[in-house]
Amino acid sequence: MKKVSLFIFSLFALITVNAQNIDRSKFIKDSLDLYINRALTNWRVPGAAVCIIKDGKIVLMKGYGIKELGLLNKVDDNTLFMIGSNTKAFTATALAMLQAEKKISLDEKVTKYIPEFKLENKLAGEQAIVKDLLSHRLGFKTFQGDFTFYNTNLARHEVIAKIGQMKPAYPFRTTWGYTNSAFLTAGEIIPRVTGKPWEVYLKENIFAPLGMGNTLALSADMPKSLNRTVPHTLVDGRLTAIPYCNIDGLAPAGAISSSVNDMGKWVMALLNNGKVGNRQVIPAAAINATRQAQDIVGSVQHLNGETNYQLYGLGWFIQDYAGHRLIMHDGGVNGYLSSVTLVPKENLGIVILTNTDQNSLYEALRWEIMDAYFKMKYFNYSDAYLNINKANVTNELQADKRKRDTLALLPKPALSLNKYTGKYVNDFYGSMTITEGERNELEMRFEHHPKMFARLQALGGNRFYVTFSDPTYGKAVFPFFVQNGAVTGVRVKVANFVEFDPYDFKKVN
Repeated sequence: MKKVSLFIFSLFALITVNAQNIDRSKFIKDSLDLYINRALTNWRVPGAAVCIIKDGKIVLMKGYGIKELGLLNKVDDNTLFMIGSNTKAFTATALAMLQAEKKISLDEKVTKYIPEFKLENKLAGEQAIVKDLLSHRLGFKTFQGDFTFYNTNLARHEVIAKIGQMKPAYPFRTTWGYTNSAFLTAGEIIPRVTGKPWEVYLKENIFAPLGMGNTLALSADMPKSLNRTVPHTLVDGRLTAIPYCNIDGLAPAGAISSSVNDMGKWVMALLNNGKVGNRQVIPAAAINATRQAQDIVGSVQHLNGETNYQLYGLGWFIQDYAGHRLIMHDGGVNGYLSSVTLVPKENLGIVILTNTDQNSLYEALRWEIMDAYFKMKYFNYSDAYLNINKANVTNELQADKRKRDTLALLPKPALSLNKYTGKYVNDFYGSMTITEGERNELEMRFEHHPKMFARLQALGGNRFYVTFSDPTYGKAVFPFFVQNGAVTGVRVKVANFVEFDPYDFKKVN
């Protein structure tokens, strides 16, 4: 659904200045397979799938690697991957289709369709229009609220209600901030005007007409599929299969699973103004509506040294690169990263799916393919990204080792463990409880994450080293707040992949 951090702009300095002098026209045909297979090994990506469309024809559609680490089941054209936030373009397009049919207006107030919708700023909530939801300009920080919403037991209507409790970081419409809960809200307009759930509307009006027969709208259906990949991540430096996330409470923001074959049909239609053969499946006006810039994300420095704009339309990022206008998006959920890129004037489309959330191959490969078509020099992006990734991983492992070394000394907490146990409440999230666990440790369980727990080990003082049972939430150090010898609260921080800001919980008993 998310969640892909941009690499630091200084990457360009690490790229070889004297790029290989090769015939770029032959790269796709003669060298791409070798490049991908080598990169899968270097990045430790179990499986991937790639589709390239040029001038209305499929240049490449292929699966690489395996579905699950340790098994020999190979990825093929129809193998499913979760596509994360590449779901957003489907949601925005569906709403734009309803606008083309004059059933809604994207410029209409959200409250016309969802009367209970509110923001903490009452006037902003009353003035917000559908486009505000689809372009991340409500005033929230990127990923704000996602620890509460992501992979939790909250229903969609409960997420919408909680949005009204979030304190915006910025004034309304002044600053772009990627907001998954806003896309959920937008998607819930669909059943209000059609009488059909978001997932049913997409299946009937986009998936089926495009022939996307294997695509699933809901994450809960992914484990039931026969031809599916398994999600992977790195745990203490080891590649590990992990459980599927269930994000159907945020489904319109990131729940779709698809194959490279089906995604190729989606991209083919988008590059052909919504047509499949002579059939107009998606109105051209709907496609155009999603590609109109709505907000400024900022500037971006490309690997060729250019500094250009980055904008956001409706479910799509918009960039310029080497004189070409790109319509693009990345997607990331537990164990998956993906990329979809359109270059409309070049009639070029690229789909990249991977089944680990610890790689930048999905990104490097996108630029590699585009550079080949744009007749630009060969940079070997994969190796350049890999060098930075290795340095980051090494730093993280060293920092984690220092904490583990401290744990090995068996430091004692400032207070007895039972002083930290009890019920804690965060006004936005809800409640969590801390109990004494095994081996002189604490265990933390969260109201809206019933399948997840956190293990707390004393680091000395009132600081505890925290390991989540779900590795997606990362590792952290939680400080407890103490006054007059009594614990009053704790600061909870999950991985930036989920949310950047911490949550302060107050001890209530």
